[in-house]
Amino acid sequence: MNAPWLESQWSTITRWHVLLWPLSLLFGFAVAFRRLLYRWRIIHSDAVPVPVIVVGNITVGGTGKTPAVVWIADFLRRRGYRPGVISRGYGRRSQATLEVTENSDPLEVGDEPLLLARRTGCPIVVGADRVLAARGLLRRHPECDVLLSDDGLQHYALRRDMEIAVVDAQRYYGNRLLLPAGPLRERLGRLESVDAVLLNGDGQPTAPNQFRMRLTGEVFYNVGRPELRVGVSRFQGKAVHAMAGIGNPQRFFDDLRALGLVFTAHAFPDHYVYTPADLNLPRADAIIMTEKDAVKCAAFADPKCWALAVDADIDPALEFKLLDTIRKHHGRKAA
Repeated sequence: MNAPWLESQWSTITRWHVLLWPLSLLFGFAVAFRRLLYRWRIIHSDAVPVPVIVVGNITVGGTGKTPAVVWIADFLRRRGYRPGVISRGYGRRSQATLEVTENSDPLEVGDEPLLLARRTGCPIVVGADRVLAARGLLRRHPECDVLLSDDGLQHYALRRDMEIAVVDAQRYYGNRLLLPAGPLRERLGRLESVDAVLLNGDGQPTAPNQFRMRLTGEVFYNVGRPELRVGVSRFQGKAVHAMAGIGNPQRFFDDLRALGLVFTAHAFPDHYVYTPADLNLPRADAIIMTEKDAVKCAAFADPKCWALAVDADIDPALEFKLLDTIRKHHGRKAA
């Protein structure tokens, strides 16, 4: 299904949504009931011996979650902690629980976990079962003293000490309907129960648990030789093509335009599997892509392929919340 078309349908309400609305009601009931079963401990959840910080979202599509995980991991390492990351690894062809290294095959481990491995240097394990992934990571890396669960907000089988939801402060919640009529995985009220909401964009916090977040990037690195870095002037006056196979490709294109770039845009579905044919653009002087796409194209990219390096800039007040979560976890263990 065409991602831009689907996004446009989720940003409005038409007569077709009337037909989908009953399915959204059923979906919402099932999601809420399942969460209650975990809360009432009718369905068992498992804990691990280190604090677990979940980073996810309540909408389908990209919100900036991966840069947020990188920011949190980097902050914790600067404070002397040794974080590990677990992830589902969406879009990968293997269902096995695997450790991710900088040289892993993105088709086996997923594009986002591979990007996290290269950006953070943290131990990373992917697996559909978050509990098995967490235990496997701690068994292989007993030095890890805090776990980040990437996109694990709706995976209640693993107990968590802190929940962080990332919200796209440009698109927000579309038509505010649950799947399949809208983009919501859970009702908006779910944001009131999380510990922190990161507003990615120009949104202003309106609640105590909301924090500002912005994505910044002005440096491009060569996909085949990441040590080669250039500024935007390298592409001025050139025939540039931009590619994005992410949850919100339009945001990437908007960021490039904000840097003053003129280009031809190519949007692909999230977790798209690129082939050399996709990069066969003889008239292009440069092809610019996201970092997530770059990890999938590195094996066959030619020298004219570049990626925009993006970092998250998050309200420093979140740092205190993260440290407080870890201290409380160790306080409970000591008691």
